[in-house]
Amino acid sequence: MKRVFISDCEGPISKNDNAFELTAHFVPDGDKLFTVISKYDDVLADVLKRPRYKAGDTLKLILPFLKAYDVTDRKMREFSAQNLILISSVKKTLQHVRKVTHAFIVSTSYEHYMRALCKAIAFPYENTYCTKLNIDKYHIAEKEKAKLKEFAKEIAKMSMLMITKNTKSIEDFSEKDQKIIRRLDEIFWIEIASMESGRIFGEVNPVGGSEKAEAIKDVVRKVGVALADVMYVGDSITDIEAFKLVRENGGLAVSFNGNEYAVKNAEIAVLSENSIVTAVIADAFATFGKEQTLRLVENWTHEALAKSRVNKTLLANLFRLYPGELPKVKIITSENMETLAKESSDFRKKVRGEAIGQLG
Repeated sequence: MKRVFISDCEGPISKNDNAFELTAHFVPDGDKLFTVISKYDDVLADVLKRPRYKAGDTLKLILPFLKAYDVTDRKMREFSAQNLILISSVKKTLQHVRKVTHAFIVSTSYEHYMRALCKAIAFPYENTYCTKLNIDKYHIAEKEKAKLKEFAKEIAKMSMLMITKNTKSIEDFSEKDQKIIRRLDEIFWIEIASMESGRIFGEVNPVGGSEKAEAIKDVVRKVGVALADVMYVGDSITDIEAFKLVRENGGLAVSFNGNEYAVKNAEIAVLSENSIVTAVIADAFATFGKEQTLRLVENWTHEALAKSRVNKTLLANLFRLYPGELPKVKIITSENMETLAKESSDFRKKVRGEAIGQLG
């Protein structure tokens, strides 16, 4: 019986944050706009735990602004295809993983980006879950576009919200940040929600948070395996629910260049510029299951790997790429979690760039 490999897309497979890049390209000061909204997303999903809001809903909050600046489905498709940046060796990694497991991608990314990615890496689109969107179906008046552009300028000028490990409620934010949160609540859930473009908030459902967990449940139903036979790879706040579901049911949760949210909810932390490490771990999981894979990671050396039953061609490629020190792969424990979270977050910024690397 084949086990199941499921991966997030942006981070473990590509270096992009497509939604960030779209906003930065098509909206004036879009990089700042997106970053502020992304941090607001973290606040709503992780700190305030706002009902009916989930991590990754940034992807619907930015859509009215993209629409205001005349972004179309065609523009999204073309931009996505022209700006793909893949993690090294990922096409070969996924080719191997597909031979030894049932392989799927579960991503918050828009379908425009996912289709471009699947074409580039020869991965079957039907084995993906992503955010469905037809932006062309929304028609907004020029007056509304002007108002949305005003909101975009206002948000882009806001200072960044600060979340610390002690931030548990609205009262734990500074007065300045509380004011920003209340203003963003007003902009999104009163002002824009009452506009024609506000329909987007009810009709577009980003695949993040609980939706990723539901996608995993759908995969195991389709394939006919237990959750214990699932290896999930992720890197951000949108993967927390997926990590929890897999871990609590005996599967394997792997953070690949993850941020603090990912590392604190996964079992293995990978810091690597090359996806061959993912292939090695997936091959081990497919061949002899979770417990032996964890033991292999505990002894992550050239010698131990060479003695293992991991595919020899894979290992030869790994050793050729890394004849000296191997990429860091660690079991996450309560003792090393904080250190690994910091190291992984810093490495993430190195691989994907500071702007994208700092996003939740």
